[in-house]
Amino acid sequence: MCKGLSYLPSSYLERAKGMRVKLSHLAEIHHKQKVQDGKLLQDLESLLSSKIGLQAFRGFLRSEFSEENLEFWLACEEYRVSPSKLQKIKASSIYNQFINPDAPLEVNLDAETREALLGVMDSPCADTFNEAQQRIYTLMAKDSFPRFLRSHHFAEAVKAY
Repeated sequence: MCKGLSYLPSSYLERAKGMRVKLSHLAEIHHKQKVQDGKLLQDLESLLSSKIGLQAFRGFLRSEFSEENLEFWLACEEYRVSPSKLQKIKASSIYNQFINPDAPLEVNLDAETREALLGVMDSPCADTFNEAQQRIYTLMAKDSFPRFLRSHHFAEAVKAY
């Protein structure tokens, strides 16, 4: 006959109860984190700070042939925190890669912003690309990001969380 759990020492039962409480607490934390992560993908700023979200958004932009916007934004983020002794070299690289009219990954900026950047390329500082970066961020937020939220790339990213 089965005696149930009554034959086990009380210390085992107490430990099992403690483990059950801890496991249920961990499961609750995991569920809350998944809910928060799903919400993180719903705004561009949070998406860009998420490794999975960033990969999914990059894949989506690549499928739309507009990955250069994200690459420019990321290059500006890296530039902003680079040592001042490297800023002139990095600024020139960013300009040649993304801003110059013949750039291989030219981003869509208005002529006024391009001219302003050209004017400060001789003496760049940490915030040289702030305005251009903000314009591209706004473009992604208003144009690409809403389409991304309706894409299979987004659905896959949510599953990955």
